[in-house]
Amino acid sequence: MSKPHTFQTPAVIIKKTRLGEADVIFTLYTPHLGKIQGIAKSVRKTASRLAGHLELLTYSQVTLARGKNLDTIIGSQTINSFLPLKSNLELISCGLYLLELINQFTPDETSDPGLFDLVLTSLEHLARGADCQMLLRHFEMRLLRHAGYHPELAHCVACQKPLEERGAALFALSAGGLICINCNQAKGHRGYGLSPNALHLMRLLQAGEWQDIDQIVVDDTPLREVQRLMQSYIRSILERDIRSAAWLVTIEQSSIYAQR
Repeated sequence: MSKPHTFQTPAVIIKKTRLGEADVIFTLYTPHLGKIQGIAKSVRKTASRLAGHLELLTYSQVTLARGKNLDTIIGSQTINSFLPLKSNLELISCGLYLLELINQFTPDETSDPGLFDLVLTSLEHLARGADCQMLLRHFEMRLLRHAGYHPELAHCVACQKPLEERGAALFALSAGGLICINCNQAKGHRGYGLSPNALHLMRLLQAGEWQDIDQIVVDDTPLREVQRLMQSYIRSILERDIRSAAWLVTIEQSSIYAQR
């Protein structure tokens, strides 16, 4: 049985690439089709009715017509525009960081409804005023699990011995988790030091649901430790920088400076 010529899907708009003078190729993350692309013709013209429904950080119902190489977006209706995200520079940077991670870690046309739900609920929580840094760290942990890069935080990745619940630890980026001091020296890994409080936070982020994480009050120092480590780990996996991460750090530093 042949596929219908047109189809609809809910989608989060995660990337757009200009093509020619007025066309745009959109990357859409969907619950049942995974990551797909579609071209919207003349969407950059002022008369376009689609433009407002295909903005980044927007959840829309999208209608596409099948094409030989690339499907064409012929309709779109906003489900949730996440307006609070788009009126605050820090929230925009957090949202774009989240979208870039999804784009980098997900293969094309691979369905993962659980990951789609994570993306959608994370954007909803950001829009409702959730703690940005805690939410992004929780998102990173869950994304890594879905992508198969779940960091080992309970046992040494080399000798498999259990590690202390509150002990200081070393995190080996190349091995994907904690490594004891003896194995770190013997195996030649470059383990990054992690304080007991930062390790405890990472374990909470890895195991807990957001509704529980959201209730935790955390000092800034261990949270910054975890942020630096997670971004280094993600960079080592992808073998490239996340461009929006640098912008996010710049926005955070500007915010901190402005509050002084």
